[in-house]
Amino acid sequence: MEKKDFEAWLDNISITFLSLTDLQKNETLDHLISLSGAVQLRHLSNNLEILLKRDFLKLLPLELSFYLLKWLDPQTLLTCCLVSKQWNKVISACTEVWQTACKNLGWQIDDSVQDPLHWKKVYLKAILRMKQLKDHEAFETSSLIGHSARVYALYYKDGLLCTGSDDLSAKLWDVSTVACWEWSSGAKTQHFRGHTGAVFSVDYNDELDILVSGSADFTVKVWALSTGTCLNTLTGHTEWVTKVVLQKCKVKSLMHSPGDYILLSADKYEIKIWPIGREINCKCLKTLSVSEDRSISLQPRLHFDGKYIVCSSALGLYQWDFASYDILRVIKPPDFSNVSLLGFGEIFALLFDNRYLYIMDLRTEKLISRWPLPEYRKSKRGSSFLAGEMSWLNGLNGQNDMGLVFATSMPDHSIHLVLWKEHG
Repeated sequence: MEKKDFEAWLDNISITFLSLTDLQKNETLDHLISLSGAVQLRHLSNNLEILLKRDFLKLLPLELSFYLLKWLDPQTLLTCCLVSKQWNKVISACTEVWQTACKNLGWQIDDSVQDPLHWKKVYLKAILRMKQLKDHEAFETSSLIGHSARVYALYYKDGLLCTGSDDLSAKLWDVSTVACWEWSSGAKTQHFRGHTGAVFSVDYNDELDILVSGSADFTVKVWALSTGTCLNTLTGHTEWVTKVVLQKCKVKSLMHSPGDYILLSADKYEIKIWPIGREINCKCLKTLSVSEDRSISLQPRLHFDGKYIVCSSALGLYQWDFASYDILRVIKPPDFSNVSLLGFGEIFALLFDNRYLYIMDLRTEKLISRWPLPEYRKSKRGSSFLAGEMSWLNGLNGQNDMGLVFATSMPDHSIHLVLWKEHG
């Protein structure tokens, strides 16, 4: 048949085919297939695969593919990665999707990382760590043995744990290697005398050359760090001062500016705020409490990061905005009456009671993990236990979930440690 005649015939056949019902079209195709040879069947097979199995991720522009992928949840995306090498390559390079997934898990995002495949790897690491937390398998325990009497004081910084005991010794421990240095025969570097009651809390700042201390004599003293001279005694508390915190302010208000040094002192019922700078004489800026009639007491733990003040009470966790001194929220987990605050961040909070160590997701105010604790020594002033590394409370990043989480002194004079378990 000549080409011109064939084209005319094909047009007539096409018009007639389009007028048929679906059943008639199917019967027509079946008849044509039965009349086809190997060449025609191979042609059908190749073209049908292209028509019926169109790889949209391969055909679409990359930007449009990324837009569509954002509507899928991470677990579905991981399944899609198994479809083909091309799908795995495109999905793994969708940085925004994996960054969002990591943020939703409480992971910190470093925008300076340029590797497009980096964030999928981070998500896989994050999902493993969060599963360990959910299954209560993220931590492990250890003990430090060396004191021969009760351990009353603990202090932790940069991987080193300092302990003070009734055996008249202070020991410095490397919690990663359990190495210990004895301080009982060390040279005295400075002595601060002046309180008439037990000292429950200290903090210091090298830049200001200041050390502050809170005592059972109801006072806070400000000392020259280099000379040991008492510069000022701050009065106004009517209970033991169980916690002092010296921190740089990060927000502006009528009473302070960013960069100003602020001292917080807490007793059983009140938190007092003092300006501390080059001028040592200062007056209390504000007194915070959770009940005017002192019917609700504060626990001897206090968090201040320059923007927010957080303290726990029998009613829950109270969070104040440092710029306005307004209470932003009260977090009330189940059975909070015996729960104490250890650490507070942007994403997580670390809490504990007589039986467990808890991690709370502050975005949902729900407990996401717990870890059993032994019968540790109880201390009303809160000096027999402490939190370890706390940068992870602002979001995990795969590097800050290691080292010490919690330490407490035990009745047998040892120190019980809770440590991050290494990634599986």
